[in-house]
Amino acid sequence: MEDQPRLLPSTPGNDLGAQLRAARRNAGHSLAAMAALTHFSKPYLGHIETGRRLATPEVIERYEQVLGVPIGVPLDPVRVTHEWLLNQPPLTDQLHAGRPIGADTVRALEDRVVELRHLDDTVGSRHLLPVVRAELDAAAQLSRDGVYPDRLDIRLLTAAAELSQLAGWIASDAGHYRHAQQLYLSGVTAAQDAGDRALGAQLLSSLAYQITNIGSREDGLLIARSAVTAATDATPVVRALLLERLAWAAARCHDIDTTRRTLDAVDDAYEQRSPGIAEPEWVYWLDAMRSTSWPRAATSNSVPRTPPNPCYAAHWPATTTATPAKPPSTKPGSLKGTPAPATSTPPATP
Repeated sequence: MEDQPRLLPSTPGNDLGAQLRAARRNAGHSLAAMAALTHFSKPYLGHIETGRRLATPEVIERYEQVLGVPIGVPLDPVRVTHEWLLNQPPLTDQLHAGRPIGADTVRALEDRVVELRHLDDTVGSRHLLPVVRAELDAAAQLSRDGVYPDRLDIRLLTAAAELSQLAGWIASDAGHYRHAQQLYLSGVTAAQDAGDRALGAQLLSSLAYQITNIGSREDGLLIARSAVTAATDATPVVRALLLERLAWAAARCHDIDTTRRTLDAVDDAYEQRSPGIAEPEWVYWLDAMRSTSWPRAATSNSVPRTPPNPCYAAHWPATTTATPAKPPSTKPGSLKGTPAPATSTPPATP
């Protein structure tokens, strides 16, 4: 966000600010032109380029999009995870400039988030990502420039965090991994400001899934485990989702024992769900997956040709003959239908 409580001491040698300024000048853009192209104010960008304010992932990403060049070093996901675990959510400053925002506006944004999330089931990432990004930018602008009651502040931040998770998932699916990582980490910040640890854990576990598949599997496992550990207030289905991603990370690291123990925990967490416990809307697909793909895998004693979770398809072993040491649960609808890959046939690295 543009609004930060104080300016940092001017540091002419600030690496990231200097890189942003150099990239802009190399492209032949004035600061005023860059402000118009990125939709940030000229004074705000000036403070960032001179090191008086910290460059957010959104600013870096916007510079990269406008200038067409990579800038800076991507944030270390493990470090961000540890900071997220240690930091308490700060109070968010109330803005006093811009147009008033009422409950109807925020409710419309929340409804739009749900609509876009369900569109992801049927619309391709190439078409959906620009739409979700536009909604995310709009939510960020509302939070940054709008005037609204205190009670709406948390809802705006939550909507922005959920849009960041959705945009990150779509970007990752399209192969835009660095973009996805920036979106996930930006969403973690919004979720932290909103005081929603479960949503922050959802974002980090989504990032862990990506890193496990295309980066350092050990880092992915660490982040997935941290997400589970920190989400102490997670509802049963949310906890099942976080554990399921931890199980996948363990499987990718060929840690068979951890994989099986975690899949047991997935089943246990899911069994604790109750009509009296309100689950966030963003876990809707877990019930659908449980009632379709998982039961078929749970009745087989061999590794299925396609994984129980469709999003694992690119990384699942091709063999259909390997028999797991412990058969998957045969309980109807069990989430333990993901047998760990046999050590002789590890999942292929994409």
